[in-house]
Amino acid sequence: MTINDTFLLGGSTPIRRLGYGAMRITGPGVWGDPPDRDGVIALLRSLPELGVDFIDTADSYGPNVSEELIRDALAPYRAGTVVATKAGLARTGPGNWVPLGRPEYLIQQAYASLRRLGVEQIDLWQLHRIDPAVPRGEQFGAIAWLLEQGVIRHAGLSEVGVADIDEARRHFPVATVQNRYNLAERQSEDVLAYAEDHGIGFIPWFPLAAGSLLQPGGVLDAIARRHGATPGQVALAWLLRRSPVMLPIPGTSSLAHLRENLGAWELMLSDEEFAALSQLGR
Repeated sequence: MTINDTFLLGGSTPIRRLGYGAMRITGPGVWGDPPDRDGVIALLRSLPELGVDFIDTADSYGPNVSEELIRDALAPYRAGTVVATKAGLARTGPGNWVPLGRPEYLIQQAYASLRRLGVEQIDLWQLHRIDPAVPRGEQFGAIAWLLEQGVIRHAGLSEVGVADIDEARRHFPVATVQNRYNLAERQSEDVLAYAEDHGIGFIPWFPLAAGSLLQPGGVLDAIARRHGATPGQVALAWLLRRSPVMLPIPGTSSLAHLRENLGAWELMLSDEEFAALSQLGR
């Protein structure tokens, strides 16, 4: 079975379906500068050479640090590189995340991300969380305004349900949804099905988590050994085959681990292996 290598973001912007998540390039607790800045810069600069053209970050990673590192390493960007960012979570310290969705704040942060990334337009801007203290329509209205003004090209949502996406689509075209999803955690199956039906990219965050499925002698371990691969590569290969709208963004601060993750493209699961893995998380 062959797997389509690319996805049309928003129906118009082609990206390779295996991207890179830039949360882990900051300090501990996703706070402050990385311990090895030069190593992070080298990793980021390797992405285009390794065929990665989709990078996902957020204003809250650092905060600001991840966006600034991406600009320092990659700007001016190679043609075809798509950098996605997010706003809607304020940071009050290492490991602390506070939803903040006031329209004026979201608009301010989008403009700030524009400057930090060193771009004239943000390729994909995502609402990191819907703030329960602010009416959804006001948050979605701010996103619609950013699209109308050309500050952002495409817009998406993170950690939402089907009803949230339906409501958001009354205000703007939803290009992506970013929910926690992996072999072991599939609470968002209904959201994935909705994304498939409407051509919405589904970005599974924490894609390599497998929990107890990693136990030696288990199905995942056996399939990995059969292919001479790592369990992480098998988990990514399963995600890529699971749906044509799936856009995994495994993150790492290690160049060796990055190369290992990208090896998932070369791993072709048999129908039987895919079915066995699909049963694991149910």
